Amino acid sequence: MSDPAAIPDDRDDRDAPVQWRDWTELSASGNIAVPGADDDKYSRGVLGVVTGGDEFPGAAVLGVDAAVHTGVGMVRYLGPARAADLVLRRRPEVVTAPGRVQAWLIGSGQSVANRDDETSAALEHAIADGVPLVVDAGALDLVARLGAPAVLTPHAGELVTLLKSAGTGVDRATVTADPERWAARAADATRHVVLLKGRVTHVCAPLAGAGPRIGARVQAPSSWAATAGSGDVLGGIVGSLVATHSDEVLADPKMLVALAATGAFVHAWAAERASDRGPIAALDIAEAVPRVIARLVSGVAD
Repeated sequence: MSDPAAIPDDRDDRDAPVQWRDWTELSASGNIAVPGADDDKYSRGVLGVVTGGDEFPGAAVLGVDAAVHTGVGMVRYLGPARAADLVLRRRPEVVTAPGRVQAWLIGSGQSVANRDDETSAALEHAIADGVPLVVDAGALDLVARLGAPAVLTPHAGELVTLLKSAGTGVDRATVTADPERWAARAADATRHVVLLKGRVTHVCAPLAGAGPRIGARVQAPSSWAATAGSGDVLGGIVGSLVATHSDEVLADPKMLVALAATGAFVHAWAAERASDRGPIAALDIAEAVPRVIARLVSGVAD
């Protein structure tokens, strides 16, 4: 846990202390929803997804596949038609008709510059729906309009853009050199939980009331997960966890820190299992997720 007294002198009064906690297997194990005898696909959580586009349709496939493997009861995919076709080829159980959801995953594989009217309408529906959100990449420009609790999942470059929109100028190298500081600054600036991706992932809640904000660090066992589409997989994992805990998040938005950190933990260790100390692709990470979930819910070492 960080010592507030150790904060360097160059930090200003916007850098309130953070209680940083290293997120472990024990930490993560308490945030997996295990279905009971009376559960069905709806009570287990429905994740709505608006991701992918003409440039990066595969992002939709990766995020949806990861969400399904993490344990959500149903995925509703409401993104662009080309991406929807690819999603259904990979996961025919996905529903492409609108309906009630418990959380949304939006923005992966999208860009503001190439956002068409159909995608804009789907994103508008998601942010107005009143359920928790996981906001990635091409939807981060909508952060100021979010009313429901949200996890923002930028990499360092996207965090720079987020901070710039909030009036703070910083470059990517500076963020990378001090991710704890800038993840916390972005959480305060946006008023949402921020998950800053990296070999060490930092998850931070905004400051609210008296006392320090909450932060979690997730140390990946290797860097094999640094591969194209890996962040899309992470979005699907976190989205699934949020959907399965939607009511709890609405009651206590700070729970998003634990869920996002657990998602990062599952992602990191799924990558480790898939790689076996060698190269992997993003879809390999998604396919290894059930083994990590099984370990977390069983508590049995293998």
